[in-house]
Amino acid sequence: MSDPEISVVIPVYNEESVLSLLFERLYAVMERLGRSYEIIFVDDGSRDQTPRLLQQQFKQMPATTRVIILKTNFGQHAAIMAGFGHCRGDYIITLDADLQNPPEEIPNIVHKMDAGYDYVGTIRRKRQDRLWRQVAGRLMNRMREKITHIRITDQGCMLRGYHREVIQPLLSSQEYFTFIPALAYLYAANSTEIVVEHEERAAGRSKYSLFALVQLYFDLMTGFSSAPLRFFSLTGIAVAMASLVFVFYLTLRRLMIGPEVEGVFTLFAIAFFLIGISLFGMGMMGEYLGRIYHQTKQRPRYLIHKVLEQPQPTAVPPA
Repeated sequence: MSDPEISVVIPVYNEESVLSLLFERLYAVMERLGRSYEIIFVDDGSRDQTPRLLQQQFKQMPATTRVIILKTNFGQHAAIMAGFGHCRGDYIITLDADLQNPPEEIPNIVHKMDAGYDYVGTIRRKRQDRLWRQVAGRLMNRMREKITHIRITDQGCMLRGYHREVIQPLLSSQEYFTFIPALAYLYAANSTEIVVEHEERAAGRSKYSLFALVQLYFDLMTGFSSAPLRFFSLTGIAVAMASLVFVFYLTLRRLMIGPEVEGVFTLFAIAFFLIGISLFGMGMMGEYLGRIYHQTKQRPRYLIHKVLEQPQPTAVPPA
């Protein structure tokens, strides 16, 4: 049996309420596409009935379904890397399980990859997220692009297409913090983006809180550029020079006018401002040190508890 042309990798975490609808829409899309395919579900340590539903789906369609169950929750990107490590297709497509990215958009990605693109990103036409998530996403996207020079218009959209040649260096990467779309952009020779539809969550709630989103952006910026450190170095030099000028100014005023009480609150405000900059800079340096700390531990990205797949037939040598 030859390897499938298309592999669809779906990380799943506590999505029991939406899986039945996902199965119904996804398999129908892949059948209409008329290409050989496999769908790889990666359960990221779910605590509801998600693993049981995935096992039932495997029993119903074992020829096109594979299920990887991780030992505990390792995070979305680690789950996707586990799926990448087991996929066999030349085209690998990632998809969220919550149906915010419609499976019906998969053929559009496949057509772009047929045209020769090895990485196909997506841009949500009308985001159905809350307003604060949209505004924060746009601001952070612009900041990230200026700092890292990675041009991803909509980095929060999971629906993407990767050629196997892009996945290979991703799998060999030893980085503990792996932001897959950004690394794929660096490794791709011919990338593009397309506009796709975006729907509200079919059920359940988002797994990304505000804190998780901020942490994700910090990981992205510190993982692909040292520009924040340079920025605070330049800021420190500028503040030190301005402070030196200000000290000379106050010294001259004291010699010429004498001691003054006025302006003490202004000095407090300036001192608090400088302390705030220093603390923020120390926090940014701590982000880089934290990355080094986690990297030196060399812990595995994920641990697999069970893999459900149909055994591959062994080739019989010719007589």
